Amino acid sequence: MEAVEYIQEPDFDTLSTSNGIFVFDFTATWCGPCKMVAPLMDQLAKEHGDKVKVMKVDLDANPSLAKKLGIRSIPSVMIYKDGNCIETIVGVAPYERFNGVVTKLL
Repeated sequence: MEAVEYIQEPDFDTLSTSNGIFVFDFTATWCGPCKMVAPLMDQLAKEHGDKVKVMKVDLDANPSLAKKLGIRSIPSVMIYKDGNCIETIVGVAPYERFNGVVTKLL
């Protein structure tokens, strides 16, 4: 089982342009809906951890990244493959939506 870890902006810049599948959960500690998405990201990491990297980015600690990416609402989950943002899911969504995007990319 892979653990979902927090990363900082420099890590995002490196990983988002790397080959592979990366799921970035943009969140904040005070955000109620973000807390609803967190266990879904844990489940995604548990199911696909050997093929997919799932990471969290605290936007309170990385405000310039939110501006750079145009994130206006959280939770926002961005799914990248080989350096390209394939899909952005804003707000609380069912697990099947996140898993469906990742499964198509595998």
